[in-house]
Amino acid sequence: MRIKSLLSILGVLTVSTSVCAAGNGMEILGTYDAWTAYVFQDKDGKVCYMTSEPTKSQGKYKIRDDVFLFVTHRMADKTFDVVNVMAGYTYRKGSKPTFTVDKKKPVSLVSHADTAWTKDGKTDRVLVDQMRKGSTAVLKGTSQRGTLTTDTFSLKGFSKAYRAIQKACGRE
Repeated sequence: MRIKSLLSILGVLTVSTSVCAAGNGMEILGTYDAWTAYVFQDKDGKVCYMTSEPTKSQGKYKIRDDVFLFVTHRMADKTFDVVNVMAGYTYRKGSKPTFTVDKKKPVSLVSHADTAWTKDGKTDRVLVDQMRKGSTAVLKGTSQRGTLTTDTFSLKGFSKAYRAIQKACGRE
């Protein structure tokens, strides 16, 4: 169920820019410093999510797509606080990207193609709680070609964006 929900979320998020541009019901709830919150209806129900791009990216790569960190509520699947990333490259098969908030213990993520996510909802909730209280998050990964990357995200505005998606999805 979790994998199905994540793949569905990722499919929707991948096209979110074009959906927004096409005016297909995507609503920007607001931009809060480094974070932007959105809501839209898909065929199954309401989806609320927030996203941010890194403030700093390190690694010896020549070409890399955009990098995004997401937190998503998908009402139809009853999945909430789903933390996932789009790395901007395909992860090395078998690699375990890590995600760290401030100086907390790093969390190993599950990777597939250019995305990674936590192993379960409990870990998602812990990370969201840490991000609400934290100042930075760091994603470390290894590309298919063996390039090590480190992406640093600001958590400034995270709590406000989170409140916006909570309210939009009726989870206050």
